[in-house]
Amino acid sequence: MANSVDIEQNLQWIKRGCEELLTEPELIEKLKTGRPLRVKAGFDPTAPDLHLGHTVLINKMRHFQELGHHILFLIGDFTGMIGDPTGKNVTRPPLSREQILENAKTYQEQVFKILDPEKTEVCFNSSWFDTLGAAGMIKLAAQHTVARMLERDDFSKRYQNGLPIAIHEFLYPLCQGYDSVAIRADVELGGTDQKFNLLVGRELQKHYGQAPQVILTMPLLEGLDGVNKMSKSLGNYIGISESPKEIFGKTMSVSDELMWRYYELLSFRPTAEIAAFKREVGEGRNPRDVKVLLAQELVARFHSQQAAEEALTDFEMRFKQGMLPEEMPECALTSDAPMNILQALKQSGLTASTSEAMRMIEQGAVKADNERVSDKALLLPLNQAVVLQVGKRKFARVTVNQ
Repeated sequence: MANSVDIEQNLQWIKRGCEELLTEPELIEKLKTGRPLRVKAGFDPTAPDLHLGHTVLINKMRHFQELGHHILFLIGDFTGMIGDPTGKNVTRPPLSREQILENAKTYQEQVFKILDPEKTEVCFNSSWFDTLGAAGMIKLAAQHTVARMLERDDFSKRYQNGLPIAIHEFLYPLCQGYDSVAIRADVELGGTDQKFNLLVGRELQKHYGQAPQVILTMPLLEGLDGVNKMSKSLGNYIGISESPKEIFGKTMSVSDELMWRYYELLSFRPTAEIAAFKREVGEGRNPRDVKVLLAQELVARFHSQQAAEEALTDFEMRFKQGMLPEEMPECALTSDAPMNILQALKQSGLTASTSEAMRMIEQGAVKADNERVSDKALLLPLNQAVVLQVGKRKFARVTVNQ
């Protein structure tokens, strides 16, 4: 049986950055047994790449792993074909089993940059759902009511607004909950948007005669804009499989205020050290110096320490000394006449639209051959390479050909 001092220390590490713990007394009782807890976190491989927002949960799994607990990295190859509608106001299109399995391969490669593969059990929930069968699924569906399902915020809003809810969407929380039954989870981790599903797991475990799992929710990480949840679709993400230069540069682009949020949820530095950084910045230390340490830590985690040092050198050469990167995308555009800068920025992918290009020029964020662009009617000459830059990190060598 673990002693109270160890339990208190472990609790502080477990609770670091967490949003909610249901319930702390239950977790303490589980920790008192001294046995390794079965800690579960599930990921539906609905896209091939993970970003730093996903790693908030994976980092917490690592915390449990370092405390000696048994980590169950659950890949939802079955539930991924249903699609969790959490936070969506429309039914999500299901993915094929082939798409799911291909994405699952990349997930395993990426998460082991954080977790110890020797101490991680990888599970696929198709291993029990494929054998559950139609009769088993009907029995599972009998464990929950429509009224309870409509307590979930996104379902409730869609129902009140007359928007369709497909029957299979009701199955998702039940399936996620049944995962906890199948692997006898002691603890389940999830984002704050997963709370309803995690609570369903507790109820199903009680029904099947198991001790209910403890729930630990982690906040959703804001993206580079500091407003919206990190998302690839919004373009405000840092992908963990991106190049060292991209990870470093994007981390350096976050605001000084958001930097502390990233430190809390992404850094493995002791909380006392982070608190010391805050005091030093308050006393006049340049926050950029502290941000560099975070950027290097993240690059080293997903690549190597050498890559982190090289990314810092490249960053300082580019942005402190104004040098252009040695490597940048080459973009050949076609036009019968010199092309307007707005169209060139859009067609080269440096901006998503001409309206965004216009805003970037108004903000003084666009350069052509290292000269700031203020004229929205500027024309790029034919058959001549021009280096276009948007913001601090987006470059392309653009040639307009006839």
